[in-house]
Amino acid sequence: MVALLTAMCVVMLTQPPCHRRTPSVFSIHEPGVTHVLVTGGAGYIGSHAALRLLKDSFRVTIVDNLSRGNMGAIKVLQNLFSEPGRLQFIYADLGDPKAVNRIFAENAFDAVMHFAAVAYVGESTLEPLRYYHNITSNTLVVLEAMAAHNVRTLIYSSTCATYGEPEKMPITEGTPQFPINPYGKAKKMAEDIILDFSKSKKADMAVMILRYFNVIGSDPEGRLGEAPKPELREHGRISGACFDAALGIIPGLKVKGTDYETPDGTCVRDYIDVTDLVDAHVKALNKAERGKVGIYNVGTGKGRSVKEFVEACKKATGVDIKVDYFPRRPGDYAEVYSDPAKINSELNWTAQHTDLLESLRVAWTWQKKHRSGYGPPQAMVL
Repeated sequence: MVALLTAMCVVMLTQPPCHRRTPSVFSIHEPGVTHVLVTGGAGYIGSHAALRLLKDSFRVTIVDNLSRGNMGAIKVLQNLFSEPGRLQFIYADLGDPKAVNRIFAENAFDAVMHFAAVAYVGESTLEPLRYYHNITSNTLVVLEAMAAHNVRTLIYSSTCATYGEPEKMPITEGTPQFPINPYGKAKKMAEDIILDFSKSKKADMAVMILRYFNVIGSDPEGRLGEAPKPELREHGRISGACFDAALGIIPGLKVKGTDYETPDGTCVRDYIDVTDLVDAHVKALNKAERGKVGIYNVGTGKGRSVKEFVEACKKATGVDIKVDYFPRRPGDYAEVYSDPAKINSELNWTAQHTDLLESLRVAWTWQKKHRSGYGPPQAMVL
């Protein structure tokens, strides 16, 4: 038996190179190259983050189950960065621990940017268990895989929803966290798990938690945009609803809540351009240090009301959008905007794209050209 095994080994070692499996560059730690796993990289924010990382010469692996993301966004990135060793896409569900462990075993990751999550406040009140499973449980799966495979840097995509409805504005990183909807609660639970693990002696983690506010805009060069699944439009961002109304996909815009204690009665939010947001993620990655945790609010520091937003959207699209007003949406809060002083001073990050009208114009340009999202163009109905 020993002789047979020895002979087999000799045969394998003496085979011509074409008969041996060449290790993937993604499975090797290469000096001078940082390999980042981007979970949820087919989604709106994740795809923009992947684009920025690739432009900055990072090696990127995207893992997404496409339940909310778009294969079209992946194809755009693959076309832009087609050279070997730059980008790979793996279709997988983070809720499958075996699949996640296999991905970590077969790839040499240096860092993880964890975006993958369901992320609609209204939907979270209708399907809370889904949110706790998708956000909290899946984050635990990712952390366990990181620990098992010695990946020590995590940039976590969190949310201002963990603060709930603070008594005092603006929100600082020290503002107490009392989330009022399952989305915010699930994100806070995930944060707590990350923080508890980072405190353990064997973790030696570099952790950055970014709590960001309401994301708008799209890639200024028009390569990527926001394209939610049709069945999710009713839960989506206000910008998506405004554009759908301007395109005639829906008859008008539904504004929920006009009796909040704000200047015009509608919710006040801090709108952050996606380009600025991904810049914050990259700066957080570059500043991450083993054994340290950074927690940052990512916002402009200025609140805008829903009515203000709608007027800006009308100007950006050139369409007099029909607006209907309805009672409050469950789980919403009146006023939320950030104090970005900490991220300004510690990460040297400041929002650059703060012109609401311009951010909406950029996004509208993409939306007009992609009425059906990343899918094939649809014929106009005459």
